[in-house]
Amino acid sequence: MTGQVQGMGKEFVVGVTGASGIIYARRLLEVLSESATVRLVVTDTARAIARHEGVSLEGLRAVVHDDRDLAAAVSSGSYRYDGMVIVPCSMKTLAAVSSGYSETLITRAADVCLKERRPCVLVLREMPLSRIHLANMLTAHDAGATVMVASPGFYHRPTTIQDLVDMVVARVLDHLGVSHTLDVRWRGYDA
Repeated sequence: MTGQVQGMGKEFVVGVTGASGIIYARRLLEVLSESATVRLVVTDTARAIARHEGVSLEGLRAVVHDDRDLAAAVSSGSYRYDGMVIVPCSMKTLAAVSSGYSETLITRAADVCLKERRPCVLVLREMPLSRIHLANMLTAHDAGATVMVASPGFYHRPTTIQDLVDMVVARVLDHLGVSHTLDVRWRGYDA
């Protein structure tokens, strides 16, 4: 899971936090690393949930950073990267991002994205949502984040879990401005 990917053009930070839905992170990393450099930060809780959900984050092409390393390059606004995704984004991480509380590398990198006006996508996977969650989502949105709830559509007639995951991952890639070939686009009622 380590090793720098060079010469690929765009560069993105992917944070994986302690919420269910690690499968979304895995698929995003697979697709995104085909065309961009990926800097990956995974929390300890996310690693435990990945084991529980049976999803491995090993073997992915990414530069790995420790979530406790606040001196990593991506913690600075002077380090140039094209955007960030936190997937899944726990409600704890949402609360930290929406309040500017940058105690970890993931929350610091998100803070940098927002202050530097770079794309910052938060993919939440929680329900139901409390008033606090909704207020934090609105605050993050108002600060410049794109807030997505991992809620796949069904108009592309999914038949597998992978089809549902690809629907969410495609929307994330669209918001990062990354081209992809995931076949999940709406084509109208007649298609």
